[in-house]
Amino acid sequence: MQIIGQPFSEPLVQSLLRHNGTGDDVLLPSYWRLLNTHIIASDWQLGMRIHHEVCEGAEEGDPEDDFGPWWHSHWIPFATSGGGDTLIVDQRPNRRRGRIGEADHEQGTRFRSHPMWSSLPALMDATATALETGQAVDGYLPVAADETELDWEIL
Repeated sequence: MQIIGQPFSEPLVQSLLRHNGTGDDVLLPSYWRLLNTHIIASDWQLGMRIHHEVCEGAEEGDPEDDFGPWWHSHWIPFATSGGGDTLIVDQRPNRRRGRIGEADHEQGTRFRSHPMWSSLPALMDATATALETGQAVDGYLPVAADETELDWEIL
């Protein structure tokens, strides 16, 4: 938190205290792996370097919109695709604070409308429900790849 210069949201703190990342194991639909605290700080710093060098002076965009800037200092990365994309918690001070965004390294950041992306607790709850029931959530169906590996099928 000292590197980022702002407090983590309480749901993110609770998540990190519980499992501090999932390593190479996919957990969230459809292919997201949770980051540990060290990688969160490193990814945030990388986003800030890219923002400073590439996006300095760029239009930030409407914080209530479904698309955001390429990066923002109030975004906290918490999951990775392993291919350069991250899920972020949007900590900007607005009415949708706490929502989850997908920071795509090629297309910028987007915020989905499905309720499971409205907050980290909503995302974790929807994921747990899908895993417990075997039902799809937002077009993703949990599939056991083997006894130790989770996968998500896109419907």
